[in-house]
Amino acid sequence: MSSFNLTSSGPPTFILNGIPWLEADHIRISIPFSMFYLITLLGNVTVLFVVSKEQTLHKPMFLLLCMLALTDIGLSTCVMPKALCIFWFGFKDITVDGCLTQLFFLYVFAITQSAVLVIMAFDRYIAICEPLRYATILTNARIVKLGLVGLIRAVLLILPETLLLRRLPFCTNRVILHTYCEHMAVVKISCGDTAVNRVYGLVIAFVIIGLDLTLIGLSYGLIIRAVNKISSKKAHQKALNTCTAHICVMLMSYTPYLFSTLTHRFGQGIAAHVHILLANLYLLVPPMLNPIIYGVKTKELRDKVGKYTCRR
Repeated sequence: MSSFNLTSSGPPTFILNGIPWLEADHIRISIPFSMFYLITLLGNVTVLFVVSKEQTLHKPMFLLLCMLALTDIGLSTCVMPKALCIFWFGFKDITVDGCLTQLFFLYVFAITQSAVLVIMAFDRYIAICEPLRYATILTNARIVKLGLVGLIRAVLLILPETLLLRRLPFCTNRVILHTYCEHMAVVKISCGDTAVNRVYGLVIAFVIIGLDLTLIGLSYGLIIRAVNKISSKKAHQKALNTCTAHICVMLMSYTPYLFSTLTHRFGQGIAAHVHILLANLYLLVPPMLNPIIYGVKTKELRDKVGKYTCRR
């Protein structure tokens, strides 16, 4: 593994090492990574384009899909361009300010996406449990306001974390064993007291995930209770089918995030290259699959996408 020493009087830069012990395979690793990133951009931009063009899709559900698409693009774009520069050209340098900026936007997009998934669960609850009041409860304006609240929450939570990192001293070892500026990866190379940073990062992870998963669980508990009261088997199946896409997206988003968060703090027995590969795939695979899942499971969106892609 490469190493880099820099005196404290040197320029304020870090070195992103890429994937430890797999440096010789960076070019080969970049092939699926770049393909996944291109598919992510294509799929999510397609969703944004089709929804913006089609007046019939200007509904709360599709507005939420656009929010999810924007967070998916943001998550992958915060990481992949720099990661590909490391893989292809060996451009490992990143300024301290650049590193903290990347970290800030990465976590803002991640927490905002979690808020969008909560709003989606609430949307499904209203659609199934209060269908006659759906149009009055969930208007486009209200969805936008809820999305802004999620964004503001993310900024207010991540800004202190970024400022706490800014105050840390970094001495001779400035090599970050990662492809991007992940919070704990940066904390580990500091030569100062990082107790506050570690506690704050862990509290954010568990508060956000715990709160959001509790709200989603509450929504689905009420949905299941309402569905069980439906006598018609066909209506029962239709109600459950409306939730399938959201459940798939939710599992793909939260499961790898929890794994990545816990292994970075407690998974000393997991090889670094395995953890970092999985951390990168977490930022690539769900954003790539989300528009595909919703495109397949949502007939209105599927038909409108077909209208543009099949046009001669």
